[in-house]
Amino acid sequence: MSERQGLRGILIDMDGVLYAANKIIGGAVETAAWVRGQGIPHLLVTNTTSGSRNALADKLLAFGIPVPETEILTPAAAAAEWLRTQAAVEIALFVRSSARVEFADLFCLPDDAECGASYVVVGDLGDRWDYRTLNRAFRLLYHNPSAKLVALGMTRYWVAPDGISLDVAPFVVALEHATRRKALVFGKPATPFFVAAVEKLALPANQVIMVGDDIETDVAGAQAAGLKGALVRTGKFRSTDLDSAVRPDVVFDSIADLPRWWRGQIG
Repeated sequence: MSERQGLRGILIDMDGVLYAANKIIGGAVETAAWVRGQGIPHLLVTNTTSGSRNALADKLLAFGIPVPETEILTPAAAAAEWLRTQAAVEIALFVRSSARVEFADLFCLPDDAECGASYVVVGDLGDRWDYRTLNRAFRLLYHNPSAKLVALGMTRYWVAPDGISLDVAPFVVALEHATRRKALVFGKPATPFFVAAVEKLALPANQVIMVGDDIETDVAGAQAAGLKGALVRTGKFRSTDLDSAVRPDVVFDSIADLPRWWRGQIG
């Protein structure tokens, strides 16, 4: 029986799968075109919080991959949608300016506020993280015991153009420890993020496969949510990933292997 029997939809990570930093990965353009040409329900999902969906769509287009922003799901977009359902006000944002467009219609506090927050949204600030900034997030949470800490993903690190770099998770964990408060996570590997993705595809979880380069965030997260998980040997992949307790449903040398595997005979 084929590994892909019953699969109908695909979630594809972006950084490390379609491109690495600012370089396209071989076969990504052709695979993206094949998925679209076959009419396979799909979304591009990413934990990137350094830009809006529109900016990500522009980046992909520059690589030769035309994608409407409606086919991109980011933690910022998912969190902003949830905040709207909560009729949220008094939101403190710790995200890059390019990601703020997702929250443009919401009531957000001034960037120097140290109290008055009902929601503290933490994303990737890169080099803008320093003690003063992290401490301001702590003060906002400390001064309101009922304020919710909202994490835009729990990725530990990523591969930046200048080398391996901390992502959002270490800063969220610091705030969780200091406030003794658990974050609401919008992004991989949180199950609600994968649930939101498959709901957009209008497919049951067991009919969708997630293709990513992170054994924990992509593969383990997807499997915990009932999806299949495919690991690519690009991006942040390391050979030791295959010694992990997490077992991918399939391993690809790169995203270029996806079409041939998908077309495999079911027998």
